[in-house]
Amino acid sequence: MSTHAWVLATGTARLAGAVALARTVSDEVTVVAVGPGPLADAAALAGVDRVLRAVTEDGQPAEALALQVAGAAAAAAPRLLVSTDEPAARALLGAAAARTGAAALSGVLALRADGDALVADRAALDGAVVQTVSTRGPLAAQVTVEDLTPAAGAAAPITDLALAGSPDVRVVGREAAGTGTGLHDAARVVSVGRGLRAREDLALVEELARALGAEIGCSMPVADDLGWVAKERYVGRSGQKIAPRLYLALGISGMPQHLEGVRDAKVVAAVNTDPDAPVFRAADFGIVGDLYEVVPALLAALSE
Repeated sequence: MSTHAWVLATGTARLAGAVALARTVSDEVTVVAVGPGPLADAAALAGVDRVLRAVTEDGQPAEALALQVAGAAAAAAPRLLVSTDEPAARALLGAAAARTGAAALSGVLALRADGDALVADRAALDGAVVQTVSTRGPLAAQVTVEDLTPAAGAAAPITDLALAGSPDVRVVGREAAGTGTGLHDAARVVSVGRGLRAREDLALVEELARALGAEIGCSMPVADDLGWVAKERYVGRSGQKIAPRLYLALGISGMPQHLEGVRDAKVVAAVNTDPDAPVFRAADFGIVGDLYEVVPALLAALSE
């Protein structure tokens, strides 16, 4: 199947990985580089066929050009739209998907062709399952990939992307968020995932954190989807990146986007009912069991 892919880029982080994933189903890959001028030069070395450059002005965020990029995507009609999980790139992807009528998927791990259909494997339920989705129409995929070294080769040609209009969107100020969570400086962090059955059960986790002198963290769904823990305490690639002496993961499956947030932890310990949970491959110590049984046992041991 001949498929033209657009990779929407607002930075170079994980760009080569996104390009490699697009290449699995596409024989023509174009990077649409939206940001400062040098971004297009770097994208041209990422093993693509061509680069379309959309330069942002001083103080203008990449998201300001979302509608213009979406209009250009509608005119070009690529079968596949791809972005990394950078916030600005996701905004561009969403706008382009809406304008082109593409099926929008997040957390895509792999792509393949099946006849005239595009098939995507994506992480779901905090990585507890891999969901397979098929579409015969255009696809907009926010991909979850690791950093790769760009393929060696000549730089791709760069042309300017024709954009209609100039949006009046500017960054007018920046200041530190000042979350005050203490996660960055904590020697110990107890983090909880979807293994927690109810919000009120956080009291059990908080009791263990107090006994260990630890801060509370969580996986993304617990903060974003459920709202049980403040979003400032979400640990992961797009959340908090921490380096405690001890990171204790309770009921967290351990997908790459979460584990990237604790790659610098000295010791990782995990409790999960699934013996095949990815978190055990990254853990120094693991207990296969229900946190509702393990945490009381840990509290009893700590009180002795």
